[in-house]
Amino acid sequence: MNIFKSRSNKPPNKGKSRFSKINAWLHLWLGLASGIIVFIMAITGCILVFEQEIKSLTSPWLNVEVQSPEKLLPPSQIYAAVQKALPNKEIHGVWYNGLDKSIKVDIESDSLIYVNPYNGQITGMVDHEDFFHIVDEGHRNLWLDRDIGSQITAWATFIFFFLLISGLILWFPKKWNKTTIKNSFKIKWDAKFKRLNYDLHNVMGFYVLILAILISFTGLLMSFHWLRESTYWISGGWVTEKDKTEKTITLKNDDLSEQQLDKLEAADFIWKKVRTEIAKENKEAVIIHFPDDPKDDFYACTDMHKGIWRDLYFDAKTLQLLPKSENYISNERFSDWLMRSNYSLHIGAIGGLSTKIIYFTASLICASLPLTGFYIWWGRKKKQKSRV
Repeated sequence: MNIFKSRSNKPPNKGKSRFSKINAWLHLWLGLASGIIVFIMAITGCILVFEQEIKSLTSPWLNVEVQSPEKLLPPSQIYAAVQKALPNKEIHGVWYNGLDKSIKVDIESDSLIYVNPYNGQITGMVDHEDFFHIVDEGHRNLWLDRDIGSQITAWATFIFFFLLISGLILWFPKKWNKTTIKNSFKIKWDAKFKRLNYDLHNVMGFYVLILAILISFTGLLMSFHWLRESTYWISGGWVTEKDKTEKTITLKNDDLSEQQLDKLEAADFIWKKVRTEIAKENKEAVIIHFPDDPKDDFYACTDMHKGIWRDLYFDAKTLQLLPKSENYISNERFSDWLMRSNYSLHIGAIGGLSTKIIYFTASLICASLPLTGFYIWWGRKKKQKSRV
C-alpha cells in the first residue's frame, strides 16, 4: 500500500492564497541566500555584547586607583607625557573613561596606548587588532574589504528584517484554538528531532521577534544614510528656522585672552568646559580629539553612559559650541535622543547588564534560525525525493 497515494492527488499548497505562497517562497529562498551571513553576524554580535565587561576583567591596565577629580591631568599634560615616552608619534586624541579607568590615547600606530590619568604614566600598550577588533570586523564587514563587506552585511540585515516580518505571517495561525495555540507558543521538547527543530525555528523565532526587529532595524540605521534621515524626520526631527536660531549656543569664554589659542590650550579649555558646564552624567568620561588641520573644528564627546553619548563640535578659533551640536540642548527632542541612543539600542547597553544578557540570548537564537530553517528545508527536500 502506497501511503502517499491519496496525498499525491491533492494540489500542492491547497487552500493557500497567492500572497501566502509568494511569502513562503521568499522566506525560503531569501533565508537560504542570507543564512550564513546572518549566522556570522549574530554569533559575532553575541560576543561583542560583553566586550567591555570581558576587557575590564582580562585587561588590568584599564583600571586605576580612584582619586579626586581635581587630580586628573588635562589633555595637554597627557599629550606631553605620551609624546615624551613615544617621540615622533602623532597624537590624535585622548579618551577619559572615568575616575577608575586609564585614558586611551589615539596615536598614529597599530597599538592602543593606555595612560594613568593622575600621573601620565603609560599603563599598557596593546595591539589595536586584538580579538574583539577581529570579531568586530567580521560583524561589520565579514572580514572583507570594507567597501564590499559593509554592503553585504547591510543588505543581509535588510533581508533578515524582511524575513522576520514574513516569518510572523507564516507563524500566524489561520484559526485560533487550543491546538494551534499549543503548537504556536510551546516547544514539544520530548518530540523527535525533526519536530523539535521545527518548534525551535517557529516558536523561538516568535518569542525573539520584537528584539530581533529592534536589533536589525538599528543596524539598518547605521548602514543606510537615507533610512537614518527618514527615521529622524518621521520621529519629529525636522528643523525649522526657529530651531536653527535656538541651537546657536555660545559658551562663556571669559578665560580666553585671545580668540586664537594653540591646540593644547584649546583642548584644555574645552575639556574643562565640557566637564563643568555641559556633561550631565558621568562627567569624567570625556573624549577630546585634536584637529588634524588648524582650521578644523574641535570634536569632543561626553555623557558616555550605557552605550549613549553626546557629540560636541567647537569652533577652532572662538571655541564656541557650534549649532550642529544638537544633542547638547536641554530640551532634547525624541528624534535626537533616538539617533543618539541607536548604538545602545543595537547592542543592548540601554539598560545595563540585564538588557545585555537579554540581547545576548536573543542574538544566539537569531543565529540558530538559519540553521533550523535550513534543516527544515533539507528535511522536506529529502522527503520529496523519497516520495518520487
